[in-house]
Amino acid sequence: MSALSGVGVGRGIAAAKVLKMPEPLAPPSDEPLAGDVDGEHERVRTALQAVADELNARARIAGGDAQQVLEAAALMAQDPAILDDVRARLERGINAEMATWGAYAAFREMLTAMGGYMAERATDLDDVAQRVVARLRGVAAPGVPLSDEPFILVARDLAPADTATLDLEKTVALVTQEGGPTSHTAILARSKSLPAVVGVVGLLAAVAEGQRAIVDARAGTIELDPDDAAVAAAGAERTARQSAASAPITPGALADGHPVPLMANVGSPKDTAKAVELGAEGVGLFRTEFLFLDSDTAPTVEQQTASYTELLAAFPGKRVVARVLDAGADKPLSFLNDAHEENPALGLRGIRALRASEHILRDQLTALANAQAATEAQLYVMAPMIADAEETEYFVSLGRELGLSTVGAMAEVPSIAVVADQVLEIADFVSIGTNDLTQYTLAADRQLGSVAALQDPWHPAVLRLIKMLGDAGARAGKGVGVCGEAAADPSLAVVLVGLGATSLSMSATALADVRAELLTVTLEEAKARAERVLTARSAVEARELAAAS
Repeated sequence: MSALSGVGVGRGIAAAKVLKMPEPLAPPSDEPLAGDVDGEHERVRTALQAVADELNARARIAGGDAQQVLEAAALMAQDPAILDDVRARLERGINAEMATWGAYAAFREMLTAMGGYMAERATDLDDVAQRVVARLRGVAAPGVPLSDEPFILVARDLAPADTATLDLEKTVALVTQEGGPTSHTAILARSKSLPAVVGVVGLLAAVAEGQRAIVDARAGTIELDPDDAAVAAAGAERTARQSAASAPITPGALADGHPVPLMANVGSPKDTAKAVELGAEGVGLFRTEFLFLDSDTAPTVEQQTASYTELLAAFPGKRVVARVLDAGADKPLSFLNDAHEENPALGLRGIRALRASEHILRDQLTALANAQAATEAQLYVMAPMIADAEETEYFVSLGRELGLSTVGAMAEVPSIAVVADQVLEIADFVSIGTNDLTQYTLAADRQLGSVAALQDPWHPAVLRLIKMLGDAGARAGKGVGVCGEAAADPSLAVVLVGLGATSLSMSATALADVRAELLTVTLEEAKARAERVLTARSAVEARELAAAS
């Protein structure tokens, strides 16, 4: 038996045979256009419409968040700009396949240059382009293999159109050669409660179709050719974990009873029912962008008040942490900050953009205060991308002026950790967004594959910044929560508590695994593990030191 290592997602384990995702289609040839322009243009239009119809059909079946992902991909197949670009290429004598390929490549480059969220959407374009070219060739598009038996899906990486409609009765685990802890595949695995290991170097060359394997997300390993005893042990452990997950839900706590509230990250009021069902003790990150992103104008105070009240009403007596509009960089808005910037991730985003258009911020804070008054939830409000005490003072003062009782800051910019004592003299709380904190600490765009290995919240530099924030919070007697994807990693969750995190917020489906992991350590043990991890010289070594306990 041999083993490969990567980044584990969750605590799950599964044993089954391996099925490999087909490799992408080969690029089109550069042969000149054979037919007439109008005929080939119509053939591409038909292929684009067929792909859009297929993706929309999958969307209706998938429902929920997956439906939104697939509908967005369908729109990419219906964008009239693509057809216009294809026609221009056909008129230059380029064949239909290459014209389509080139049109999507140009679109992809444009989105990639924008960075952040838009760069993430650029990755989805590859899947759409593959599907359209497959239609033109008359061959099947690469996709998730079908099986009558349970299987472990092994792939270079997974596209949203594939992951959103996985057959969870048959797919028992995911393993990818690419991707990191915040990749699309990792996020999907958490949302589906699938054990996964991502970023496995040499995976595709080492694993054969039909080979038996054990995927252990907690250890971050895929064991090849295990014997019957190992498979039986993995099956028993999987059954035990499933039984534990169905046990009565209790508040988050360590083995010694030290409380660690476990909350959910939600993107709109419709997410609340699932969060409550899975045991969320409140909302640690309410992303308010859903009201703004698909609009040409800012929503009214009345519209915002209605949505915020709906969400808060689902959590009477519980904490709901709302982040005001996080726009800019990857989420430009025509009514706020759509001016071109050479490096938008370091430009007018978050609190900077809101401060430049204070009327939008005032309306949102007014609506949140209205919702606070109309419900029994404990509303906390924070601003994104706070860098220092001066920005904290601005936001906290404005929030209190407009009637909010608990106002804080989101820690995503490294400078806030350096001046954490000053910030916590002013703010009522701080919540750490580990995705952006990691991105800015290591100067590694979290959507850029070439630096994906650096986008790892286990990096000692990131952990030391979290320690600075945790220590400052303890001295001030104020809460320091974590609401980034790092909180969904059970092993890292223990370390975060040891570093001073007073609450954790994550995708609701990760709550059970994190709750179970916290119950395995006392506060002193968590602190000892954190101190040991802080001595690491790399993210890999930090994981090893945490596991060694």
